Amino acid sequence: MSGIYIHIPFCKQACHYCDFHFSTTLKNKEALVEAICKEIILRKDEVIDVVETIYFGGGTPSLLSSNEIDLLLNTVFENFNVSESPEITLEANPDDLNNDSILDLAKSGINRLSIGVQSFFEVDLNLMNRAHNASEAKECILLAGKHFDNISIDLIYGIPGMDTNRWVQNLQMAFDLNVPHLSCYALTVEPRTALEQFIRKGVVAPVDEEMAAQHFYKLLDMTAAAGYENYEFSNFGKPGYYARNNTAYWQGKPYLGVGPSAHSFDVRSRSWNVSNNAKYLAAIRQGILPLEREILSETDKFNEYIMTGLRTKWGVSLEKIEANFGIEKKEYLLQQAKPHLNSGKLKLENDTLSVSLKGKFFSDGIAADLFLVNLD
Repeated sequence: MSGIYIHIPFCKQACHYCDFHFSTTLKNKEALVEAICKEIILRKDEVIDVVETIYFGGGTPSLLSSNEIDLLLNTVFENFNVSESPEITLEANPDDLNNDSILDLAKSGINRLSIGVQSFFEVDLNLMNRAHNASEAKECILLAGKHFDNISIDLIYGIPGMDTNRWVQNLQMAFDLNVPHLSCYALTVEPRTALEQFIRKGVVAPVDEEMAAQHFYKLLDMTAAAGYENYEFSNFGKPGYYARNNTAYWQGKPYLGVGPSAHSFDVRSRSWNVSNNAKYLAAIRQGILPLEREILSETDKFNEYIMTGLRTKWGVSLEKIEANFGIEKKEYLLQQAKPHLNSGKLKLENDTLSVSLKGKFFSDGIAADLFLVNLD
């Protein structure tokens, strides 16, 4: 299977923590949509597998008109072999969703909404400079539930000033609204963001890693009790509601990314488009793909499998390591894993290496300890 990722590089306003590529100027939106359609056509021969997932990310894809969504979807269907029942996800902000817009999305072929709630509390939304308020967050989920069965929301924990009680209330609100899928992220301070500047100047308190860890383990406890399965570090789904797009990504399936800054992966290489709307437009108008590409070495492939595998409930298969990389690298992996196995942060069961409950919050750091370094 393959997936198509479509990056929509526009937002109403800049969130203080965000380092994704976007523009708050919408004047080139129509031209960008047309350019993305042209890129899809230019790259139609790059995907030979059946397309099982189509994902509108960004940016804020809910800023698109229904005609623009239809144009993009039609272009994908005309140029790729799309499954009869693909998962088609659109990321949306609560302030863009009302009864009419949700009905239009349901008619468009979108069958999964990922709503960027982040918090149900005004104090958090104001700190992050979100464009919506708490009442809009709740109302849009209720409205979306009338037309969509498959809904996910994003929530952020570890926000400065957010105590455990407020985090618990955020989760309980999601449960009360019958949201079947949650994507929950620890707030991270990215370089050159407004949040980084505020923290450096003392306007906002630093992120408390210990508090974030407490929030994470409370998240694990509450979602498990509410019937969610933590199939990937940040993703929690009720049975039957795993995001097919997310699952494919973490299992190393190929995907094609179109639009400014979009990344692609074909198992052998990665590529990424220029993160500049004007340069992207100029190149596509000339029939040039504005991308860079890197061929993945065996070390890259090994390390990526370790990183992605340890973040999921499926873990890292030692059988797959030996088959794909050889017995020496399997033995190297086991040797590197020993300290974490001894500490109880890793476990080895049924020839599969995975993080334990104790080690879950530290999975990325543990993975880095298992990486191959400069062996190619």
